[in-house]
Amino acid sequence: MHRDVTAVMASTAATRSAAGAAKVVKPLFSRDLDEAKRRVRELYRAWYREVPNTVATFQLDIKTRQGRDKVREMFDKNKHVTDPRVIDMLVIKGKMELQETINVWKQKTHIMRYFHETEQPAATDFLSKFYAGHNP
Repeated sequence: MHRDVTAVMASTAATRSAAGAAKVVKPLFSRDLDEAKRRVRELYRAWYREVPNTVATFQLDIKTRQGRDKVREMFDKNKHVTDPRVIDMLVIKGKMELQETINVWKQKTHIMRYFHETEQPAATDFLSKFYAGHNP
């Protein structure tokens, strides 16, 4: 008798979890992919417009064109994402970064970290070091 009750309870729990897996999740902001893409474009435009102010405010040793190229590179890094919920989260994070930059809650080093990501990694094998002119 006890085993039958346990089996029925396990069966019921499995049915509930299977039904929960098919449940549609609630969107964060965007109802569909097109709306999420629209939000991304709005964020991109806001960053694009903010680059000259950021270069001047933080007295960065880069040109506006380089800053805009970096913005483009950062957006291109996530262009493969197609889930509207993930896109919404990335947009939220991007808006937070933009607001922190506009309010000068960051320091110059925080901004320049984005530009060090594109530097070539240091050579590790002998031939790469040799070709680059480094001592092994």
